[in-house]
Amino acid sequence: MKEELLEGFIQRVKFEHSGSLHTAQAYERDIRRFYAFMDREGIEKPEDVDRYLIQSYISELRLGSDTQTQLSSRSIARTLSALRSFYSYLNTILDLPANPFVAIKSPKIPKRLPEFLFVDEVNALLESVDLNKNNGLRNRLAIELLYGCGLRVSELVTLRISDIDLTSMVLRVVGKGSKVRMIPFYAELRDLIREYMIVRNSREDILLLNAKGKPMSTRAIQYILEEESRNANLHTIVHPHMLRHSFATHLLDNGCDLRTVQELLGHENLSTTQIYTHVSVDHMMKTYRAAHPRAKK
Repeated sequence: MKEELLEGFIQRVKFEHSGSLHTAQAYERDIRRFYAFMDREGIEKPEDVDRYLIQSYISELRLGSDTQTQLSSRSIARTLSALRSFYSYLNTILDLPANPFVAIKSPKIPKRLPEFLFVDEVNALLESVDLNKNNGLRNRLAIELLYGCGLRVSELVTLRISDIDLTSMVLRVVGKGSKVRMIPFYAELRDLIREYMIVRNSREDILLLNAKGKPMSTRAIQYILEEESRNANLHTIVHPHMLRHSFATHLLDNGCDLRTVQELLGHENLSTTQIYTHVSVDHMMKTYRAAHPRAKK
């Protein structure tokens, strides 16, 4: 019975999230973990779950045990969200009178500021790419597009030549939810695209290609960044989203308004973009304290 309910719910998740395998797998993992807890507690039917049992489960997740890994507040909140959705589904399928997870508050999650690179670190990363090596131009272009245009890695690997206007120096990007946005770019990036197009030798419309002439994977981009991070002797291994964070932070640091950054990033809500103001203020305070003679005391 429980397996049938889980299978039905996962199918709905895949449908509602446009077949997202990652989302479905995360939901299934969270629900199976709760199923295992129910078995240990001798609870057979989903309708027998109450708020006291849920509180006990949260304690187990937080403290850890022989069968559970200790989870952070963020992971517990995600788990509760999955179970809340699952029981909402059960309300419909089993005609349950209530969803016991609705009254359970998720733990507060401390805001985690996005990681970003300083301008000199970005420059070091870009300059670490040997343009004379095989695929050097392509690799430099990939990094330059991530930072210069604030692209998500998924947007980078699906970027088409037909979406690039070299005359106006503007990219047409299809982002989350198939939303289209226009992103300007600078002359150095335009010249790099032109150089790459000369050696690219393919009729494929996707801009960045692997050695077999096929579109690059997101993992391949990550590998390039890992390699070049080491070549540049950076303090950390750079991931694609770090360059997007750097793009937004540097724009705000240099006077760009929040609404413009929101449009460039393709954020639906301004509140999502506002986290970068915290990054900029944090950077400003650290710089001030390090530089002002009275602040050093």
